[in-house]
Amino acid sequence: MTTITFDTLKFVRRLKAAGVSEKHAEAEAEALAEVFSETLDTQLATKTDIARLEGKLKLIKWMLGLVIGGISALILKTFF
Repeated sequence: MTTITFDTLKFVRRLKAAGVSEKHAEAEAEALAEVFSETLDTQLATKTDIARLEGKLKLIKWMLGLVIGGISALILKTFF
């Protein structure tokens, strides 16, 4: 799981300084922290995700090479 540093206390203090009530500021800080957490869990690729993608790309390269080799062999057989 990916983490992000979000200082909710500093955020609440900043909102209170701007005239927002303490209760409202705390609710906003909690909601924002939750959104950050959910977004990071679903949107960022982990090292495992990247490793799986690299494995799939390697397999696709091999398959494409075999297909091109087979087509080339058929073309050569046809004309030579």
